[in-house]
Amino acid sequence: MSTRSRSEFASGDTISSNAVFAFAAQLSTAAFTAAITVFLVRELGPAEYGIFALALSIAALAILPSDLGVSWSAARFLAEHRHERDSVIGVIGLALRVKVIAGLVVSAALFALAGPIADGYGVPELAWPIRAVAVAMFAQALMQFIYTIFIAVRRLSIGFRIVISESAMELTATVAFVLTVGGAAGATWGRAVGYAFGAVLAMVMLSRMIGGLGASRRTPSPVSARTFLTYAGAIFIIDTAFTVFSQIDVLLIGSILGTTAAGLYSAPLQMIPFLSYPGLALARAVAPTAAGVEGSSGHSADALQSALRLIVIIQVLLVAGIVVWADPIVSLTLGPDYEESVTVLRALAPFVFLLGMAPLVSLPINFAGAAGRRVPIALGTIALNVVLDLIFIPEIGIVAGAWSTDISFLLYVAAHLWLCHTMLGVRLGPIAITLGRCAIAALCTAAFLALIGTADLSAIEWIAGAALAPLVYAGVLIVTRELSMSELRAAGGRLRSVAGRGR
Repeated sequence: MSTRSRSEFASGDTISSNAVFAFAAQLSTAAFTAAITVFLVRELGPAEYGIFALALSIAALAILPSDLGVSWSAARFLAEHRHERDSVIGVIGLALRVKVIAGLVVSAALFALAGPIADGYGVPELAWPIRAVAVAMFAQALMQFIYTIFIAVRRLSIGFRIVISESAMELTATVAFVLTVGGAAGATWGRAVGYAFGAVLAMVMLSRMIGGLGASRRTPSPVSARTFLTYAGAIFIIDTAFTVFSQIDVLLIGSILGTTAAGLYSAPLQMIPFLSYPGLALARAVAPTAAGVEGSSGHSADALQSALRLIVIIQVLLVAGIVVWADPIVSLTLGPDYEESVTVLRALAPFVFLLGMAPLVSLPINFAGAAGRRVPIALGTIALNVVLDLIFIPEIGIVAGAWSTDISFLLYVAAHLWLCHTMLGVRLGPIAITLGRCAIAALCTAAFLALIGTADLSAIEWIAGAALAPLVYAGVLIVTRELSMSELRAAGGRLRSVAGRGR
């Protein structure tokens, strides 16, 4: 490796560049996923698409034990040693061995159990789709692991190329397999081909970055296997808890009120993850700077402080739109049969705000080496959510699930924000001031949207609201001196610079 490439490897990309590439990767994945979904829904029909969806759900449950927290444990130690090339290579070698073994064991078990699982569901045709997703799951987990490495060493420009290449291949392979092989099996094998391509490409990119994968087998890790796996265990508990948290309301509503109520509650939830993309992109760009800097009030705290300010500004605007336009949003996306979901979506507005902040206050704690402190917070969040659900769902109905989520997730985000304050030097006062100014801007924006309409909207009204509401919001923030014209011009310049680099 040349002196120049070593320097580039150590420094990584800028925070703004990484944030843009992370956000672009999320948007491209969402666009390709939407295209695949539309194609499969139309081509397979309800019965075959149901088999495909069931196979993916089974794989989603198995992917957590196939990772065991290894990816983010590796990210923590990689970011901590990112200026030491041999240490980085050693950590990659240790993590890659654990990751491959865990992934192969879980994928092989799922492949072997495909027949019994299909028989248990009473759908023999499910067996081969499960076998295909077992193969896809191993490749997907490996690709995502390597993508996490690029997050840790702050090279998300490389990660973006991997993600968009995999997505394009998955779409191409899925269409080809469905049109030739047909059915859910064809769809799942197309997915497997896409992720296999992505995994191979990721391995090639990783090999180029570290100067050959052989080096990772020969170079000792600066972190012992015991320390590495202990930290991975804490992250695995947190990831499992968060997965349970994301599903517990739907499960309890289904068991207490029935499947129809579960569907009415679950449907608006499917739209919300997209609204977390800005916070997740910022977190992937900023969080690695927290590695090894506990107690520091320098670069890491400044970067995190700026990112938190930005995400508060973004998420409060989204909340204003959801509160006022919940009815037309549900009508447009879900249809007239989901009128009861309007109240749910409106009640979830605080959760939308918190979901944007969550990765920004949690991922830096992982990188700072304090994932263990997050475990009681995660478990406490689930416990509070379950208790509130069991008390209020039978009495109030499905909207109680939204309120329980809001309250318990507020505990989760507030506790993590306090950790960022005490460990990383994040100042709470400026965040509170920004939140207050954004609340004023949100009220003005909400009033503007209400003037346009709150029920059935024409195409012109949709366009006018979407185009002008952000301008109203930004104008109020400029008046309250939360934003300045120079900041907006600087942000535009950075975006143009990154876009030019992407081309």
